[in-house]
Amino acid sequence: MMTTDLAFIGRIGPEAVAAAALAGTVLSVGLTFGAGLVSAVAPLAAQAFGAANPTLVQRSLRMGLWAALLLWVPMMAFSLRGEQILLALGYAPATVRLAQQYLFGLGWGMLPALWFSAIRSFMSAVGRAEPVLWITLAAIPINAMLVYLLICGKLGLPRLELFGAGLATTLVNCGTFLAGLWFATMRRPFREYHVLANLWRFDWALMRQLIVVGTPISIAILMESGLFSAAALLIGVISTTAVAAHQIAFQVTTILFMIPVGIGIAASVRVGHAVGRNDISGVKWAGLVAMLLGVAITAILTLAVIATRFEIAELFVDESASNAGATTGLAAKLLLVGASFFITDAVQSIAAGSLHGLRDTQVPLLLAGIAYWLIGFSLSYVLGFKIGLGAIGIWLGLSIGTAVYAALLVMRLQLLASRLALRADT
Repeated sequence: MMTTDLAFIGRIGPEAVAAAALAGTVLSVGLTFGAGLVSAVAPLAAQAFGAANPTLVQRSLRMGLWAALLLWVPMMAFSLRGEQILLALGYAPATVRLAQQYLFGLGWGMLPALWFSAIRSFMSAVGRAEPVLWITLAAIPINAMLVYLLICGKLGLPRLELFGAGLATTLVNCGTFLAGLWFATMRRPFREYHVLANLWRFDWALMRQLIVVGTPISIAILMESGLFSAAALLIGVISTTAVAAHQIAFQVTTILFMIPVGIGIAASVRVGHAVGRNDISGVKWAGLVAMLLGVAITAILTLAVIATRFEIAELFVDESASNAGATTGLAAKLLLVGASFFITDAVQSIAAGSLHGLRDTQVPLLLAGIAYWLIGFSLSYVLGFKIGLGAIGIWLGLSIGTAVYAALLVMRLQLLASRLALRADT
């Protein structure tokens, strides 16, 4: 849906695309942390499902909903103060005003988005994620229609431009949550878990487990998204055109990343099921099959992106806008540079999901700090500014850091699988 927003925002102009990128930077910290913490519902509920403990499955979802609510409060505060934050960072006042318009519309939708994420984790944990697929597929065209109507002011609606894009996505996020809640409470097998029972009862013991497992996940994801936010800030020093091109390439990356994210969640669930029923061989095979599937699918899509990179870039830019040609050309180059990054990002996402199923989150956090920041960000700065490759150099640094992280996570997964096998043999 964010990509749909960007496609229509691009018709306003490159400055509006840059403003959307800055707005995303403001929201990314809170949203990423919240999504990572809520994602801990999946391994906790999956292990409970594997151990045939439906009460614990329900409690895991309940605490995920509570965690989302508690985190949304500071997230909304950042959204409302986005203009002041961006001005303090030295961005142009005109672009910052546009970014704040988008934040005013978008910020309210973060809570239902996190609640829907918790429901998605619950449905995945019990092995029935199909409703999430259908809800999401329905949400995309609805979001596109609402964004178009509210940006352009069609069918008698006011012309709200960036605020309209954010408001449309908020409305759709509310709709996806309500649809997910209906499935979770009314349809089998979900209704058997009575997910709304004792909703107001705060489970301190399980919340501690959610925090212990989920906080390292959140921080690790935050390190990755923070790396892209830092890259956006570095690219912002170069030019508005470079920021717009980076945002286009990043949105394509986000679309491709959703596939290994889904496979990573499945790997987390399947590994969690195996742990719950004490199936050691199942742990190993769940991670391996998921990784092979993710790499195969991502490789095919990466080839498609390389072949159509100019056409993809043109989808996000109005040809009549100033610097449209430069924005399209640079975005196409960044997509080509990011080709290897797409595959390694898929590997790290699925390997991380497998480790989450084992509740191994602290060591991957350490590895994320080393790979993303010590290696990736340092190389981005050196290649982009010291060597003078600009935005392309920054993306090269991102690709190398992600490749290192993927390799470290695969090694960690193999090590833990071997340890479990040795314990089973003894």
